[in-house]
Amino acid sequence: MTNTENIFTFIDEKAGQEQGYYLDGVISACESWLSGKETPRVTGNVTKEEIRKGLQLAILKGMKQSAQPHHQMTPDAIGILVGYIASSLVRNQNDVTLLDPAAGTGNLLYTVMNSMDGTASASAVEIDDLLVRLAAVSADLLEQPIRFYVQDGLRPLLVDPVDLVISDLPVGYYPDDDNALNFEMMPTEGHAYSHHLFFEQSLNHLKPGGFGLFITTVNLFESDQSELLQKYLKRHAIIRAIIQLPDSLFRNVSHAKFILILQKPTEDMAAKSAPDVMLAKVPDMMDKNLMTQFFRKIDNWIEEM
Repeated sequence: MTNTENIFTFIDEKAGQEQGYYLDGVISACESWLSGKETPRVTGNVTKEEIRKGLQLAILKGMKQSAQPHHQMTPDAIGILVGYIASSLVRNQNDVTLLDPAAGTGNLLYTVMNSMDGTASASAVEIDDLLVRLAAVSADLLEQPIRFYVQDGLRPLLVDPVDLVISDLPVGYYPDDDNALNFEMMPTEGHAYSHHLFFEQSLNHLKPGGFGLFITTVNLFESDQSELLQKYLKRHAIIRAIIQLPDSLFRNVSHAKFILILQKPTEDMAAKSAPDVMLAKVPDMMDKNLMTQFFRKIDNWIEEM
């Protein structure tokens, strides 16, 4: 068995022995591991990615048993892709700071941070207490420096401006109209879209010149509030890239998503005309040759910025 399989087996067996909710058992198993009382059988120096993947398997099993639809995790293939792009955008920077305003279990954030090989610290915001507990114990096992905020990610955040925002955005209407009035993208009638407000919240917490990488719905610019979104982005952001994800990653094509890359302009950038937007489609991720060509396209695009 691989280290990842051994880690999953250890957590799964411990979680299964606990009475009650499986995901609470996952947390207990990880706490036991952290304390040194019981540890999985691994060979050699276990890597952070092996730990993350073993944890991911256990958490996914627990989520399948959950009746709560918001308990979902970003697919690994998407996380690895976002990690590659994010680490490439800041490859010449040290002490990179990140923010995920809707972190969930933290799997996307950890995938990105692992790709940066110890050069990043992060802030993670999540309102669901169980998901925060899972994310926090995962961060301890992965030895990733993360500060957690247990709150609505669209409420005021005590987070300093960061170099990168990454997030798999929750999609739907935001129910707190009183709070939504603090945002430019609150419509004159009806509820605001939560994913629209997360763009605004994220740009407010980016450093000038910083990037936001967002996984979002393919019909983003086709909704009834898309005009409001486009006007806001034109005033406050530079759209750098729209990267369509393969339909094969989604059970239902109507749920397909793309990666939207925004940059918060500096004063110099704001005075210039907007650059061309890179439009790309991720090929079959099982085809190594096509993926090599795709990553080369990403590298060339970043070098030409």
